Amino acid sequence: MADTKTKLEVKKEAPQPAPTKEESWTPFGSLRHEIERLFDDFDPMSWREPLSRRILGREGQWELSPAMDLTEQKDAYEISAELPGMDEKDVDIKISNGTLLIKGEKSEETEKEEKNYFLSERRYGSFQRRFRLPEGVDADKIEATYSKGVLRVTLPKTKEVIQKEKHVQIKAA
Repeated sequence: MADTKTKLEVKKEAPQPAPTKEESWTPFGSLRHEIERLFDDFDPMSWREPLSRRILGREGQWELSPAMDLTEQKDAYEISAELPGMDEKDVDIKISNGTLLIKGEKSEETEKEEKNYFLSERRYGSFQRRFRLPEGVDADKIEATYSKGVLRVTLPKTKEVIQKEKHVQIKAA
């Protein structure tokens, strides 16, 4: 079977003004958000339907929050994400103000009709992840590929950064 990799377009946006204090990232912001979400979602009656909270979001949306792996190699950084059931047209990648934005949207509809019943389900949701570009990344050469449900974004290092790396020898005391 032939491997079908698709190159995705990485869009560059014009620089935007710096975020305000309320919009900027804080070290404990994501922890606070998760704790608030846990308290908002806590409902003693939900224990009768343990899976319904995990699948459906607050407005009945299908929650999508794909895990993304970040690895560093000698000449590049790589971000990879498994996005099952999505196509490359459902994913958008942008670079702006030293930030890489990966976002996507998925919708799924199924209908099943049998003798005694008719089943119709709709699931939809979107995600977005932001990454601050590390120093020494050549933003003009960032590439993204999508193959068999896996997105790979390659962030090549500049030659200067690669050459600056120095091996430090450990001496016995």
